Amino acid sequence: MVSLRGSVFGRSLSVAIFAGLILAAGGAGAGFHEDANLCLATADRVKRSEDVSPEEKSAAHEACLRALAATGNIVQKYHLQEADFDIMGRPGQ
Repeated sequence: MVSLRGSVFGRSLSVAIFAGLILAAGGAGAGFHEDANLCLATADRVKRSEDVSPEEKSAAHEACLRALAATGNIVQKYHLQEADFDIMGRPGQ
C-alpha cells in the first residue's frame, strides 16, 4: 500500500477532505472558516520549509486555537491540532 503521509499530495488531500467537512458542518461561523484556513495554510507553508515569520506563526497558532474551540467535530479537531503542531512544534520537543 502506498503511504500518503508527509507527501504534498497527501497533505493536499487532507486539506480538501477537511474543507469538505467544514462545508458539511455548516454550523460554524465565517470566523471559524477563516481561522481554519489560516491555520492549515500556514502549516502547509511550514511543512514545505517556506519562510514563515514568528509573527505569522503566532497569528496562525491563535487562529488554530480559535478554530479548535469553535468546532465540536473530532475529525476537524484532529486536523487543526496536527496543523498547530506543524506550526509550533510538538509539546516536549
